Amino acid sequence: QLQLVESGGGLVQPGGSLRLSCAASGFSLDYYCIGWFRQAPGKEREGVSCISSGDGSTYYTDSVKARFTISRDNAKNTMYLQMNRLKPEDTAVYYCAAGRLDMCDYTLPVHNYDYWGQGAQVTVSS
Repeated sequence: QLQLVESGGGLVQPGGSLRLSCAASGFSLDYYCIGWFRQAPGKEREGVSCISSGDGSTYYTDSVKARFTISRDNAKNTMYLQMNRLKPEDTAVYYCAAGRLDMCDYTLPVHNYDYWGQGAQVTVSS
């Protein structure tokens, strides 16, 4: 079965950290652009970050730059999103995704990504 399985969400205080993991099964992430998206209540899903399959270039939306770090471990077939200095506005359901893209781009419409994780709730609140 081809799937992405997420883990690592939860409740954290403002300024805290969380790490999301996303493990692929049934296919190799080696040749995929992989990304993280989030959807807050009442809002559309938005791209947060992505990392290319080739040279490992990373891209971030402005609101998370210098706070979030995307990474991939091809040997473990897993991707990660390290989130530091979390803010209440980061509260959302976070989704990992993988797509066979010529250019890795988290701003592309979601249908460009082939596989999606089940979502992980991240709540930032005191």
